Amino acid sequence: MCVEQKERDPELEAQALDWIEANLGEPLDRKKPFDDLLKDGIILCKLMNKLMPGCIKKIDTKGGGFALMQNIERFQAAAKEYGVPPAEVFQTVDLWEKKNIPQVTLCIHALGRTAQTRDDYKGPMLGPKMAEKNERQFTEAQMREAQNVVSLQYGSNKGANQSGINMGKPRSILD
Repeated sequence: MCVEQKERDPELEAQALDWIEANLGEPLDRKKPFDDLLKDGIILCKLMNKLMPGCIKKIDTKGGGFALMQNIERFQAAAKEYGVPPAEVFQTVDLWEKKNIPQVTLCIHALGRTAQTRDDYKGPMLGPKMAEKNERQFTEAQMREAQNVVSLQYGSNKGANQSGINMGKPRSILD
């Protein structure tokens, strides 16, 4: 078992599959493992076409590994176009060779968060709502007043310190 397998979260994977099912409007074969269910990229491409109709023109349902890997690449390109941050989109080998399945799960959750920010999306929620920009405007008077405040980040010469802390065995000199 590789290191990535230990990081997998079955609950997050189940949430992702529930969300995919709800958006596709069709049940998935839950008897198959999460990674095997998504490996050929067909479900992922169908999902993107539901979220952004017509974004993936061709979905390969048959063929060798190369054709099916192209499905994954089409999904990745469509997800980025949809607004998923590139850092949250998995690499093809993460799914195809099962190198990093948690990254695949993260990508689906990121897709769910991104969908929630779009006005045209009316489906179910997946994960927390994405933060929105919230700029603050300060007046010149507020800025001048803030310069007079001593921040607690500057520290204090009182309170907790390292006095009385001894490291290691105490030194004793014997005659």
